[in-house]
Amino acid sequence: MPTAPLDDEATPPYPVGLRLAGRRVVVIGGGVVAQRRLPALLSAGADVVVVSPETTPAVQAMADAGELRWEQRAYQDGDLADAWYAMVATSDPATNAAAAAEAEAQRIFCARSDDAAASSAWTPASGREEGTVVAVLSGDPRRSVALRDAIVGGLRDGSLAAAHHRGRTPGVALVGGGPGDPELITVKGRRLLAEADVVVADRLAPRELLDELPPSVEVIDASKIPYGRFMAQEAINNALIEHARAGKFVVRLKGGDPYVFGRGMEELIACAEAGVPVTVVPGISSSISVPAAAGIPVTHRGVTHEFSVISGHVAPEDPRSLVDWDAAAKMRGTLVLLMAVERIAAISAALVAGGRAPQTPVAVIQEGTTSAQRVVRATLATVADVVAAEGIRPPSIVVIGDVVALAG
Repeated sequence: MPTAPLDDEATPPYPVGLRLAGRRVVVIGGGVVAQRRLPALLSAGADVVVVSPETTPAVQAMADAGELRWEQRAYQDGDLADAWYAMVATSDPATNAAAAAEAEAQRIFCARSDDAAASSAWTPASGREEGTVVAVLSGDPRRSVALRDAIVGGLRDGSLAAAHHRGRTPGVALVGGGPGDPELITVKGRRLLAEADVVVADRLAPRELLDELPPSVEVIDASKIPYGRFMAQEAINNALIEHARAGKFVVRLKGGDPYVFGRGMEELIACAEAGVPVTVVPGISSSISVPAAAGIPVTHRGVTHEFSVISGHVAPEDPRSLVDWDAAAKMRGTLVLLMAVERIAAISAALVAGGRAPQTPVAVIQEGTTSAQRVVRATLATVADVVAAEGIRPPSIVVIGDVVALAG
């Protein structure tokens, strides 16, 4: 049966996924077009040979690293021998035409970058997310890219979700939700949240994200309100284990990062001891993101070479405290205090007693990154009075150091 003419762009291409692992792929040309296409070929496991007198530095780096072979010369007839697939992308139309003609004669599918009508294969706009490859073909390359970006972006942020029906394993994901702004959760965290059967959520987890969940998702309130009602840690651990053992996919949605004063390791250990698989998704810690949202860098060239994140959930004089406040006072860098606003009087006094200058700038940021964010400024000597006068309450981040003055 005769084949359709190559210049018949009205005939739609037949979409297919090529499994190129270990198979020879020849790329003619080493410029920016090849540079863009090579990573996908390499990730597919192809045995890639690049034929080109010159390459971009990025392509040369791939060759130097042993990811591909580079034949540093011009194309010659016969270069496509034994290839399963070819890509032709030089700046010389005559070379491209000759290589494409060889591919046609050898029945090797070939993508020609300068002339789609003369190509036996079209390269789709493609993207990858968690084992799913999205490929879009259209007569308009820019539209293909836009559609690809929309689909992959939706899969990544959870706005376009489809449940896994093959190979899905029940378990728990410890997801850091970030400092409060729902847009500051990681794309992986948001995607897993969209796939959850059960969500066990902290009070500081982004509340708006829970509103996006379908009604079928069970949401368990694990809020720990200071000096108020709370769900005991053991009960949280048991809830994670019981629902996972019942065949559910459980997301433990936490504020900030699961391992930065988030007790995430305790929950992982409990699940591991119960034989429940756990995935940990790091989150943007409020210790750096909240100061940044208030215009305060925790480090700045010429001002500080270090910053320390300290929990202030127990006062310096409390025998349970594990913080060496004298050592913290002697540090010249930035101190970021979490869970400290209610003990700021004792903490600031301990720092001054340890040698930190009373006039050291201090900022206290309440409900950072949210629409309710408030920032008050003081010094180490006055911060306790300012916090009391302004009615600052948790959740708040305290930043101590000369970087506070940079924000004006």
